[in-house]
Amino acid sequence: MNLPERSRRPSGTGIPVPRPEGPWTHRDVAANGARFHIAELGDGPLVLLLHGFPQFWWTWRHQLTALADAGFRAVAMDLRGVGGSDRTPRGYDPGNLALDVTGVIRSLGEPDAALVGHDLGGYLAWTAAAMRPKLVRRLAVASMPHPRRWRTAMLTDLRTSKSGGYIWGFQRPWLPERQLVADDAALVGRLVQQWSGPGLPDEQAIDVYRRAMQIPSTAHCAIEPYRWMVRSLARPDGIQFNRRMKRPVRVPTLQMHGSLDPAMGSRLAAGSGEYVEAPYRWRLFDGLGHFPHEEDPAAFSTELVNWLKDPEPDR
Repeated sequence: MNLPERSRRPSGTGIPVPRPEGPWTHRDVAANGARFHIAELGDGPLVLLLHGFPQFWWTWRHQLTALADAGFRAVAMDLRGVGGSDRTPRGYDPGNLALDVTGVIRSLGEPDAALVGHDLGGYLAWTAAAMRPKLVRRLAVASMPHPRRWRTAMLTDLRTSKSGGYIWGFQRPWLPERQLVADDAALVGRLVQQWSGPGLPDEQAIDVYRRAMQIPSTAHCAIEPYRWMVRSLARPDGIQFNRRMKRPVRVPTLQMHGSLDPAMGSRLAAGSGEYVEAPYRWRLFDGLGHFPHEEDPAAFSTELVNWLKDPEPDR
Protein backbone atom coordinates (compact mmCIF):
# COMPACT_ATOMS: atom_id res chain seq x y z
CA MET A 1 0.00 0.00 0.00
CA ASN A 2 2.89 2.39 -0.69
CA LEU A 3 1.33 5.49 -2.17
CA PRO A 4 4.00 8.18 -2.57
CA GLU A 5 2.58 11.67 -2.96
CA ARG A 6 4.95 14.32 -4.24
CA SER A 7 3.31 17.68 -4.59
CA ARG A 8 -0.44 17.92 -4.39
CA ARG A 9 -1.27 21.62 -4.55
CA PRO A 10 -4.18 22.71 -2.34
CA SER A 11 -6.57 25.12 -3.93
CA GLY A 12 -6.56 28.61 -2.51
CA THR A 13 -3.13 28.48 -0.83
CA GLY A 14 -0.58 28.11 -3.62
CA ILE A 15 1.43 25.89 -1.24
CA PRO A 16 2.39 22.41 -2.46
CA VAL A 17 1.51 19.56 -0.13
CA PRO A 18 3.42 17.75 1.27
CA ARG A 19 6.53 19.64 0.09
CA PRO A 20 6.00 23.36 0.62
CA GLU A 21 8.82 25.52 -0.69
CA GLY A 22 11.12 27.44 1.61
CA PRO A 23 14.78 27.85 2.57
CA TRP A 24 14.92 24.13 3.35
CA THR A 25 15.61 21.30 0.93
CA HIS A 26 13.50 18.18 0.42
CA ARG A 27 14.66 14.63 -0.09
CA ASP A 28 13.80 11.03 0.76
CA VAL A 29 15.79 8.68 2.97
CA ALA A 30 15.42 4.94 3.50
CA ALA A 31 15.05 3.58 7.02
CA ASN A 32 13.48 0.54 8.69
CA GLY A 33 12.16 -0.88 5.44
CA ALA A 34 10.37 2.27 4.26
CA ARG A 35 10.99 5.63 2.58
CA PHE A 36 10.71 8.83 4.57
CA HIS A 37 10.42 12.39 3.36
CA ILE A 38 12.52 14.98 5.19
CA ALA A 39 13.01 18.73 5.00
CA GLU A 40 16.42 19.92 6.17
CA LEU A 41 18.20 23.21 6.73
CA GLY A 42 21.50 24.26 8.26
CA ASP A 43 24.76 22.66 9.33
CA GLY A 44 25.91 21.50 12.73
CA PRO A 45 24.71 18.99 15.33
CA LEU A 46 21.58 17.18 14.19
CA VAL A 47 18.20 18.14 15.61
CA LEU A 48 15.43 15.82 14.37
CA LEU A 49 11.88 17.19 14.60
CA LEU A 50 8.87 14.85 14.91
CA HIS A 51 5.35 16.12 14.20
CA GLY A 52 2.08 15.11 15.81
CA PHE A 53 -1.55 14.63 14.79
CA PRO A 54 -3.20 15.96 12.60
CA GLN A 55 -0.13 17.55 11.03
CA PHE A 56 2.99 16.72 9.03
CA TRP A 57 6.58 18.01 8.95
CA TRP A 58 5.53 21.55 7.96
CA THR A 59 4.40 22.23 11.53
CA TRP A 60 8.12 22.80 12.29
CA ARG A 61 8.69 25.45 9.58
CA HIS A 62 9.47 28.16 12.17
CA GLN A 63 11.84 25.96 14.16
CA LEU A 64 13.72 24.79 11.05
CA THR A 65 14.90 28.33 10.35
CA ALA A 66 15.48 29.20 14.01
CA LEU A 67 17.60 26.11 14.61
CA ALA A 68 19.59 26.56 11.40
CA ASP A 69 20.29 30.19 12.30
CA ALA A 70 21.52 28.97 15.70
CA GLY A 71 24.07 26.61 14.15
CA PHE A 72 22.22 23.31 14.02
CA ARG A 73 21.39 20.87 11.26
CA ALA A 74 17.60 20.92 11.52
CA VAL A 75 15.66 18.06 9.95
CA ALA A 76 11.87 17.61 10.07
CA MET A 77 10.60 14.20 8.96
CA ASP A 78 7.19 12.95 7.94
CA LEU A 79 6.21 10.00 10.09
CA ARG A 80 5.26 6.72 8.46
CA GLY A 81 1.98 7.07 6.59
CA VAL A 82 1.88 10.87 6.59
CA GLY A 83 2.96 13.68 4.27
CA GLY A 84 5.52 12.52 1.75
CA SER A 85 6.53 9.29 3.52
CA ASP A 86 5.48 5.76 2.59
CA ARG A 87 2.02 4.50 3.46
CA THR A 88 2.69 0.92 4.52
CA PRO A 89 0.00 -1.65 5.40
CA ARG A 90 1.44 -2.20 8.90
CA GLY A 91 4.12 -0.98 11.28
CA TYR A 92 2.23 1.69 13.25
CA ASP A 93 2.99 0.48 16.77
CA PRO A 94 5.24 2.88 18.74
CA GLY A 95 8.14 0.46 18.90
CA ASN A 96 8.35 0.24 15.11
CA LEU A 97 7.68 3.96 14.62
CA ALA A 98 10.52 4.73 17.01
CA LEU A 99 12.77 2.50 14.93
CA ASP A 100 11.76 4.63 11.94
CA VAL A 101 13.07 7.66 13.82
CA THR A 102 16.36 6.12 14.87
CA GLY A 103 16.76 4.62 11.40
CA VAL A 104 16.47 8.09 9.87
CA ILE A 105 19.21 9.32 12.22
CA ARG A 106 21.49 6.57 10.92
CA SER A 107 20.51 7.23 7.30
CA LEU A 108 21.48 10.87 7.75
CA GLY A 109 24.99 9.69 8.62
CA GLU A 110 24.90 11.06 12.15
CA PRO A 111 26.02 9.28 15.34
CA ASP A 112 23.11 10.73 17.32
CA ALA A 113 20.51 13.50 17.38
CA ALA A 114 18.62 15.79 19.67
CA LEU A 115 15.02 14.64 19.30
CA VAL A 116 12.22 17.20 19.42
CA GLY A 117 8.72 15.75 19.36
CA HIS A 118 5.21 17.17 19.58
CA ASP A 119 2.06 15.20 20.40
CA LEU A 120 2.45 11.75 18.80
CA GLY A 121 5.97 12.77 17.78
CA GLY A 122 6.65 13.40 21.47
CA TYR A 123 5.35 9.94 22.34
CA LEU A 124 7.79 8.47 19.82
CA ALA A 125 10.63 10.67 21.07
CA TRP A 126 10.11 9.34 24.60
CA THR A 127 10.07 5.82 23.16
CA ALA A 128 13.22 6.24 21.06
CA ALA A 129 15.13 7.74 24.01
CA ALA A 130 14.29 4.68 26.11
CA MET A 131 14.81 2.06 23.38
CA ARG A 132 17.88 3.47 21.59
CA PRO A 133 19.59 5.78 24.11
CA LYS A 134 22.92 5.79 22.27
CA LEU A 135 21.29 7.51 19.30
CA VAL A 136 19.60 10.26 21.32
CA ARG A 137 21.80 13.12 22.52
CA ARG A 138 19.06 15.22 24.07
CA LEU A 139 15.29 14.99 24.28
CA ALA A 140 12.67 17.75 24.01
CA VAL A 141 8.97 16.90 24.19
CA ALA A 142 5.99 19.22 23.69
CA SER A 143 2.37 18.51 24.58
CA MET A 144 2.81 14.83 25.41
CA PRO A 145 3.37 13.02 28.72
CA HIS A 146 5.60 9.99 29.07
CA PRO A 147 3.89 6.91 27.54
CA ARG A 148 3.49 5.24 30.93
CA ARG A 149 1.88 8.37 32.36
CA TRP A 150 -0.43 8.55 29.36
CA ARG A 151 -1.46 4.89 29.67
CA THR A 152 -2.20 5.08 33.37
CA ALA A 153 -4.17 8.30 33.03
CA MET A 154 -6.28 7.02 30.12
CA LEU A 155 -7.27 4.01 32.22
CA THR A 156 -7.77 5.64 35.62
CA ASP A 157 -8.23 9.41 35.28
CA LEU A 158 -11.68 10.49 34.12
CA ARG A 159 -10.55 13.98 33.09
CA THR A 160 -7.74 12.63 30.92
CA SER A 161 -9.95 9.95 29.42
CA LYS A 162 -12.59 12.57 28.56
CA SER A 163 -10.10 14.99 26.96
CA GLY A 164 -8.75 12.07 24.94
CA GLY A 165 -12.22 11.16 23.71
CA TYR A 166 -11.12 11.53 20.10
CA ILE A 167 -8.69 8.65 20.67
CA TRP A 168 -11.48 6.40 21.89
CA GLY A 169 -13.49 7.46 18.84
CA PHE A 170 -10.66 6.34 16.56
CA GLN A 171 -11.23 2.72 17.61
CA ARG A 172 -14.24 2.37 15.33
CA PRO A 173 -13.54 0.81 11.92
CA TRP A 174 -13.53 3.03 8.81
CA LEU A 175 -15.85 5.74 10.12
CA PRO A 176 -13.08 7.91 11.66
CA GLU A 177 -11.20 7.97 8.34
CA ARG A 178 -14.31 9.12 6.52
CA GLN A 179 -14.99 11.78 9.11
CA LEU A 180 -11.44 13.13 8.86
CA VAL A 181 -11.63 13.71 5.11
CA ALA A 182 -15.30 14.74 4.84
CA ASP A 183 -16.02 18.28 3.63
CA ASP A 184 -12.40 18.84 2.58
CA ALA A 185 -11.16 17.59 5.97
CA ALA A 186 -13.13 20.19 7.89
CA LEU A 187 -12.72 18.13 11.08
CA VAL A 188 -8.95 18.67 10.95
CA GLY A 189 -9.51 22.41 11.01
CA ARG A 190 -11.92 22.15 13.93
CA LEU A 191 -9.53 19.99 15.95
CA VAL A 192 -6.64 22.40 15.46
CA GLN A 193 -8.83 25.33 16.45
CA GLN A 194 -10.32 23.56 19.48
CA TRP A 195 -6.93 22.45 20.79
CA SER A 196 -5.22 25.81 20.29
CA GLY A 197 -5.01 28.76 22.62
CA PRO A 198 -5.71 32.36 21.54
CA GLY A 199 -2.64 32.34 19.27
CA LEU A 200 -3.90 29.50 17.12
CA PRO A 201 -2.19 28.74 13.79
CA ASP A 202 -3.35 31.03 11.00
CA GLU A 203 -6.05 30.04 8.53
CA GLN A 204 -3.56 29.35 5.76
CA ALA A 205 -1.73 26.84 7.96
CA ILE A 206 -4.97 25.14 8.93
CA ASP A 207 -5.91 24.86 5.25
CA VAL A 208 -2.57 23.19 4.49
CA TYR A 209 -3.19 20.59 7.22
CA ARG A 210 -6.66 19.95 5.86
CA ARG A 211 -5.28 19.37 2.37
CA ALA A 212 -2.49 17.13 3.64
CA MET A 213 -5.01 14.88 5.39
CA GLN A 214 -6.81 14.38 2.07
CA ILE A 215 -3.82 12.70 0.42
CA PRO A 216 -5.02 9.14 -0.22
CA SER A 217 -4.57 6.72 2.72
CA THR A 218 -3.25 9.44 5.05
CA ALA A 219 -6.30 9.48 7.32
CA HIS A 220 -6.13 5.72 7.86
CA CYS A 221 -2.38 5.73 8.51
CA ALA A 222 -2.60 8.74 10.85
CA ILE A 223 -5.21 6.96 12.99
CA GLU A 224 -3.48 3.57 13.18
CA PRO A 225 -0.98 4.51 15.95
CA TYR A 226 -3.87 5.57 18.20
CA ARG A 227 -5.72 2.35 17.47
CA TRP A 228 -2.69 0.39 18.57
CA MET A 229 -2.26 2.49 21.73
CA VAL A 230 -5.80 1.64 22.91
CA ARG A 231 -6.34 -1.86 21.53
CA SER A 232 -3.02 -3.07 22.93
CA LEU A 233 -3.76 -1.94 26.49
CA ALA A 234 -4.66 -5.48 27.56
CA ARG A 235 -2.73 -7.37 24.87
CA PRO A 236 0.68 -8.99 25.42
CA ASP A 237 2.40 -6.62 22.95
CA GLY A 238 1.03 -3.56 24.72
CA ILE A 239 1.91 -4.87 28.16
CA GLN A 240 5.42 -5.70 26.96
CA PHE A 241 5.82 -2.20 25.50
CA ASN A 242 4.68 -0.64 28.78
CA ARG A 243 7.28 -2.70 30.65
CA ARG A 244 10.00 -1.67 28.23
CA MET A 245 9.14 1.96 28.86
CA LYS A 246 10.10 1.51 32.52
CA ARG A 247 13.64 2.08 31.34
CA PRO A 248 14.55 5.57 32.51
CA VAL A 249 15.55 8.28 30.07
CA ARG A 250 19.22 9.06 30.70
CA VAL A 251 19.73 12.10 28.48
CA PRO A 252 19.01 15.77 29.30
CA THR A 253 15.29 16.34 28.79
CA LEU A 254 13.22 19.46 28.20
CA GLN A 255 9.46 19.20 28.51
CA MET A 256 7.30 22.03 27.18
CA HIS A 257 3.57 22.45 27.52
CA GLY A 258 0.86 25.04 26.96
CA SER A 259 -1.11 25.97 30.08
CA LEU A 260 -4.38 25.94 28.11
CA ASP A 261 -3.84 22.61 26.34
CA PRO A 262 -7.26 20.86 26.31
CA ALA A 263 -6.03 17.70 24.58
CA MET A 264 -3.21 16.82 27.01
CA GLY A 265 -3.51 18.47 30.41
CA SER A 266 -0.40 20.06 31.87
CA ARG A 267 -1.02 18.32 35.21
CA LEU A 268 -0.69 14.95 33.49
CA ALA A 269 2.42 15.90 31.51
CA ALA A 270 4.22 17.50 34.46
CA GLY A 271 4.65 14.15 36.22
CA SER A 272 6.77 12.71 33.42
CA GLY A 273 10.00 13.80 35.06
CA GLU A 274 9.88 10.72 37.28
CA TYR A 275 10.99 8.69 34.26
CA VAL A 276 14.08 10.82 33.62
CA GLU A 277 17.38 10.05 35.34
CA ALA A 278 19.20 13.01 33.85
CA PRO A 279 18.95 16.81 33.92
CA TYR A 280 15.26 17.63 33.47
CA ARG A 281 13.63 20.98 32.78
CA TRP A 282 9.90 21.80 32.75
CA ARG A 283 8.63 24.82 30.81
CA LEU A 284 4.99 25.88 30.92
CA PHE A 285 3.87 28.46 28.34
CA ASP A 286 1.11 30.60 29.82
CA GLY A 287 -1.84 31.28 27.54
CA LEU A 288 -0.89 28.69 24.90
CA GLY A 289 -2.70 25.53 23.90
CA HIS A 290 -1.70 22.24 22.31
CA PHE A 291 0.50 23.75 19.58
CA PRO A 292 2.96 26.07 21.40
CA HIS A 293 5.53 25.80 18.60
CA GLU A 294 3.02 27.36 16.18
CA GLU A 295 0.99 29.54 18.53
CA ASP A 296 4.10 31.43 19.74
CA PRO A 297 6.97 30.19 17.56
CA ALA A 298 9.41 32.87 18.74
CA ALA A 299 9.03 31.99 22.43
CA PHE A 300 9.10 28.26 21.74
CA SER A 301 12.16 28.45 19.46
CA THR A 302 14.03 30.67 21.91
CA GLU A 303 13.41 28.23 24.75
CA LEU A 304 14.47 25.27 22.62
CA VAL A 305 17.61 26.85 21.19
CA ASN A 306 18.77 28.18 24.56
CA TRP A 307 18.34 24.76 26.12
CA LEU A 308 20.11 22.95 23.28
CA LYS A 309 23.05 25.33 23.60
CA ASP A 310 23.18 25.22 27.39
CA PRO A 311 26.21 23.14 28.47
CA GLU A 312 24.63 22.77 31.92
CA PRO A 313 20.95 22.01 31.22
CA ASP A 314 20.28 21.09 34.85
CA ARG A 315 20.61 24.67 36.03
